[in-house]
Amino acid sequence: MVKVRASILIERAPEAIFGFIADDFARNYKRWSPEVQRLEILTPGPLRVGTRARQVRVDQGRRTDTTFRVMTLERPRRVCFIETRDRFRIEYLLDPVGNDPDGAPTRLTFGFQLTRLELYMRPFEKLIGSAVQEGAARVVRNIKGLVEAELPAGGSRPASTS
Repeated sequence: MVKVRASILIERAPEAIFGFIADDFARNYKRWSPEVQRLEILTPGPLRVGTRARQVRVDQGRRTDTTFRVMTLERPRRVCFIETRDRFRIEYLLDPVGNDPDGAPTRLTFGFQLTRLELYMRPFEKLIGSAVQEGAARVVRNIKGLVEAELPAGGSRPASTS
């Protein structure tokens, strides 16, 4: 099993960041995770527990096609996804830091767990872990850059355009 976490401080309130990640997931996911070549939301309506989606990714030249679902959605603190065959789990945690009445800054923690490694991959577990850790750090940096550039400080997020 490979399990990694990466955290970063974002100068916005948890509600705004949660909206960017969860409420606008269909529009923003490919932006913070450019390895995603295609995303299809399979469940109509807003993101909620049980929502299913399918993604096609290309990571370091390797193409994968997976279906995942929302396992946990706790506004405005946590959203978790699980691959339908439980090969991976992803979690976004939002924790306000300090005493700002608007809730900023917020610590975003991204967790990724590869729950099973194929037998042929086990000798490379440390190398895979390093690559996944690098990817997790990139995810939080990308979200921070997008959120701080697009969402007003101290206010609520703009209305969704999707």
